[in-house]
Formats: sequence, structure tokens, C-alpha cells
Amino acid sequence: MGIKKHQSTIRRVLDCIARYKWAVAASLLCALFTVLLTLYVPILIGRAIDCIVGKGDVNFPGMWVVLRQMGVVILLTAVFQWIMSHSNNWISYRVVKDIRTQAFKRLEILPLKYIDSHSHGDIISRIIADIDQFSDGLLMGFTQLFTGVLTIIGTLFFMFYINPIIAAVVVIVTPVSLFAASFIAKKTYHLFQMQSRTRGELTSLIEEMLGNQKVVQAFGHEKEAQDQFESINETLRVWGLKATFFSSLTNPSTRFVNSFVYACVGIAGAFAAVNGLLTVGQLTSFLNYANQYTKPFNEISGVVTELQNALACAARVFELIDEEPQIADDKDAVVLEDARGEVLLQDVNFSYNPEVSLIEHMNLLVQPGQRVAIVGPTGCGKSTVINLLMRFYDVDSGSIQVDGTDIRHITRESLRTNYGMVLQETWLKSGTIRENIAYGKPDATDQEIITAAKESHAHSFIERMPEGYHTVITEDGGNLSQGQKQLLCIARVMLCLPPMLILDEATSSIDTRTEIKIQKAFNKMMKGRTSFIVAHRLSTIKEADVILVMKDGHIIEQGTHEDLLSQDGFYAQLYNSQFAVS
Repeated sequence: MGIKKHQSTIRRVLDCIARYKWAVAASLLCALFTVLLTLYVPILIGRAIDCIVGKGDVNFPGMWVVLRQMGVVILLTAVFQWIMSHSNNWISYRVVKDIRTQAFKRLEILPLKYIDSHSHGDIISRIIADIDQFSDGLLMGFTQLFTGVLTIIGTLFFMFYINPIIAAVVVIVTPVSLFAASFIAKKTYHLFQMQSRTRGELTSLIEEMLGNQKVVQAFGHEKEAQDQFESINETLRVWGLKATFFSSLTNPSTRFVNSFVYACVGIAGAFAAVNGLLTVGQLTSFLNYANQYTKPFNEISGVVTELQNALACAARVFELIDEEPQIADDKDAVVLEDARGEVLLQDVNFSYNPEVSLIEHMNLLVQPGQRVAIVGPTGCGKSTVINLLMRFYDVDSGSIQVDGTDIRHITRESLRTNYGMVLQETWLKSGTIRENIAYGKPDATDQEIITAAKESHAHSFIERMPEGYHTVITEDGGNLSQGQKQLLCIARVMLCLPPMLILDEATSSIDTRTEIKIQKAFNKMMKGRTSFIVAHRLSTIKEADVILVMKDGHIIEQGTHEDLLSQDGFYAQLYNSQFAVS
């Protein structure tokens, strides 16, 4: 299975390279000229040596002709080498760019269940670190593999041309070098694969610790985090050391065999020269060819080692690219425009894990413009309902309809455009405050953005920022308070004002005084719009048209705030527990 996967990865890499066949052809042509010119130099050296007939008898005119030829050949070799190197760089970085683009495009269409069930650090490691490792191996392969193979073929041709018998000795001993390189390469692929996987685990841990450092320090978890890091780091050291050690055996093994070949050529050539079968110049050329013949084996062995690492990394990236994307929109999917806001949940069943049931047989009809509050204990399925409404997840059975159309027959983009969403977990991108507010409406005017910020009560603190609306904030708004980040997220929705709203603990990070102002703004914003409000603080949902009380994935109570209190049921217990007088 591992060999098949290895071969499949090689085929896919070759398919990626094949897109640039003209550049590959140019690189191969330059490699051919480089090798031919390089191999022509020993012949010229032999001729120059043969111009030295004996003591005091040197053919200087003939030698100068040969030296001029050598100068021209060396200059042309340098030019072709530069063109080949430039072509290889061009091919390698474009192939890497294509693969990284494919990986990111696939990441954009992967279902959320994949993102939720895989370490974010490992995904990041695949798209960045693994592709960088692949790039290095691919570039080395292009630079040395082509010329190495052509040099071996060319030197064999010239050696057989000079003396077939000595050349045969070289060919007989060569398989030993190839066997050594092949044996070690097969052993190192698994080691590089484990090294790459462990590197992903380490990236994941660092990403997790970096994003939650305050929690780590608040709970005094530094020692445990350090121990966990050292454990994974030690595992990475072990795999890295093994991979490097076994791969490093390739070069000395092939060098030993190649030195043995060179010694055999030297001895056989010396006997041939003594017996008049070779001139001294030809023997010099032959020894040069023997040296050039063995040198590519050392280079190729190093390339093979790098390629093992590159292919192991490429395999991890291709695994991500091959992941099943989210179910595509139907071919006849409709575009939802200016939704009225009628939402129907009909016998909906859903669970993240098939073995653990969550939402079962949920039925709900929401009229256009209604405010629906969803309350219940943690884990009862409140946020899951939101995920289903936005079609971040599809229902296992049953249906969710908007304006009479099953949302599975509506394009995702148009469905989500008709929802405005403010979550408990804020998200801001690196950029200006203006860009973050206009995230859902990039063509908004400055006045529209300022109006939205004023309605969300964010305008005052924005004005106090160094550059106002053009102040650059760091990733995820790191230089803002949690409350300020939440206000910007609210302003983002205020700007778009879609026909349906989802407020999932939207005011959880805001002080009570500001919350009262925000609630007034929300009331204005929700007027005439279908709204779903998830809240733990029940004081914020008293004015909801319908309150759904959820428990264990079921709606157990439904009604207005007063109706539910009068029933003295589960909602009344929740409400009284928040306002109980001790």
C-alpha cells in the first residue's frame, strides 16, 4: 500500500510538472548541451597533454588552439547552466504555487466537519511547511537529476569510445552503487513521512498554545505545556535524526563504490597505457570521465534523499487536496434574493457523531419578521440549530426551508447573504477598522460605515484610535478589547442589514450599560426581519415573539416570556435561577 501511494504521489507530481512541458523541454535541452560541452572538456585536456611529446618537445601552437577551444566551451557551458538553472527555478516555484493554490482552494470548500475534526496547526503545516519542503526537494531534483543522468549516459558513451574493455569494468561495478542508493532510499521514505507528520503535530501545539496563552498562564499550565512540547519535540528529534542518519549513509556508500570504480579504471588504464593501447592523454581523459561518471551518483543519491522527504511532504498535501469537498450546490439550485424570512424546520434530525444523537424530530415554523429566541443549557443544540440554518452542516434527515424552498436547493452563497450573523466568538482580519466593518459590503461609502458604527456604539472608541477608521488592527483584533471587537462585528452586520439575522450571544462581551444601548439598536435592526437569538442571559430575550426552550436536542417548551413563566416549567427554573435572591 505504501509503495502504491508512493508511486501515485510521483505520478501526480509529474502531472503537475507536465503543465510546463515547454519549460521542461528547454531545461532538458540546456542540460543536454551542458553535459555534452562538459564531457568535451576532458577530450580537449587529453589533446593538450598529448601536445607535450617529451622533455623540450612541446607543440605550443597546437596547445594554444586547444586552450582557446576550452575557453569557448567553458563559456558556453556556463551560459547553458544559467539558462537551465533559471528554467528549473521557474518550473519549481510555479508547480509549488499551483499545488499551494489547489490546497487552499480545497480548504475553502471543505465541509466544516473536516475543519472541526482536524488540528488547525496540522492543516497549516501541510499548506506551508510541507509545501516548502517539497519545493526544496523538487528544485534540487530538477537541478541535479537531469544533468546527473545525462552525464552518466554521456560518460559511458565516451569511455566506450576510448576503450570498451575498461568501460565494461565500470559498467559491471556500477549496479553495486545503484543497489546501495536504492536500498537506503526505500528505508528513508517512511522515516521522512513520520518526520513530516510529527512536524505537523508540533506546529499544531504551538498554534494552540499561542492562541490560548492567557488561559495557559491563568491556570498555571506552563509546565504541562512545556512537557507536552518537549515530548513532541523529542519525537521529532528522533524521527529527524533517524531520517537524516539513514539518508546520510547514501552518499558515503556510493562514494566508496565510486572510489573503487575509479581505482579499477586507474589500474586497468595504467596497464593499457604501458602496453600501448592508450596514450597518456587518452588515459587522462578516461580518468576524467571515470570521475565525472561517478560524481553524478553521489549527487543523485543526495537528490534521492531530498526527493524522499519532498514526496513524503507532497503526499500529505495531496491528502488534503483529495479530501471530499462539501456537497456542491444543485445544478438547478435557485438564488435566494430579498428573502421574506419564513423559515420551516420539518422533522429535522442531526448529530455530529452518528453514535451520539443530538437533534431529533425538530419541527418549527417561523413567520417573516418574527423574533425567535433559543435558550437552554450548554450542549442542548442551540448553536447546532444555527449551523443548520446557515447550512454549515446539512441535516441528516428532514428539511429546512426558507420561503418554501429547501435550503439544499438554494445556493449557499445567496442563502448566507440573506443572513446577518453576530457570534459570541469574534473574528477580525488584519487590516484597517474600515475594512473590517465593510467586510460584507466592500463598496460601502464612508458615511454608511460611520452610520453603522454609530448604531452599534462603536464610533466613539474608533474616533479615539490613532488613525480613526484607518487604524490598522492586528490579526483577530489583538490590540482591541473583547468588547470592542464585538462592537465591530455588530457594526459589520448593521452595515449590510440582510432580511434575516442570527445573534449568537452577540452581547456576551459587552458591559451592561453598553448592552442596553446595543439592545435598542438591535430592536431597531430586527424590526421587520426574521431573527434568531441565542442567549444565556434571559433578560435579553424578554421581547422575543417566540422563545424556544431546548434540552437534549429537543424543543421542550415554546411560547412568549410571560407564557413560559406562567407554565412554571423548565424555562421558569432557568429564569429564576439567574435572578434568585440569595
